[in-house]
Amino acid sequence: MPHQAVLFDLDGTLADTAPDMAAALNALLQEEGRAPLPFARIRPRVSHGGRALIELGFGLGEDAPEYPRLRERFLALYRDMLANETRLFAGMPELLDALEARGLGWGVVTNKPGWLTAPVMAALGLARRAGCIVSGDTTPHAKPHPEPLLHASRTLAVAPGACLYVGDAERDIEAGRAAGMATLVARFGYLGEDDRPEQWGADGQIELPGEVLDWVGGSA
Repeated sequence: MPHQAVLFDLDGTLADTAPDMAAALNALLQEEGRAPLPFARIRPRVSHGGRALIELGFGLGEDAPEYPRLRERFLALYRDMLANETRLFAGMPELLDALEARGLGWGVVTNKPGWLTAPVMAALGLARRAGCIVSGDTTPHAKPHPEPLLHASRTLAVAPGACLYVGDAERDIEAGRAAGMATLVARFGYLGEDDRPEQWGADGQIELPGEVLDWVGGSA
């Protein structure tokens, strides 16, 4: 049965946020007297958030004494540049227009904290268009827990089984499946060489945003 609402992960699915997040990491590295990293090394880690980027740049886990200071500074740097180069992925504006033309709801479910998610969505001109925006701190749990997705379905007033969740990380697919939603892997997102999306149990994989339309209902 065609799905009646589409939910998107933010970083690496709805929007290409990697240039600004990479710039923030490299600014921090330079502040700390380290050499910047090539964008190609940073991009595959962006969907995993600040923790993964600090680990990449400094080789430190969350238990390292320096980690809290570095993460706080990284987020401060990113906050000041989060809309410099961030754009919707090619084909995404047309997809959102098509979903709305079909009378279908859509929204965002991300692990990004709300104080960063809100300005990104506003800068993209989507804050008022999205039927729901669920951030990493909207509910007591973040993905891969299903609660953020269930919260989104309640907000849209669409049963979980009638929702389609699109993401580019394994935790997106895990969360969607646990919520009882169909799931798609956005292969245009931030997949790394070690990712094996064919093993994540998604219902499908897409190379372009417009392919979502093959999975939804509504009347054009």
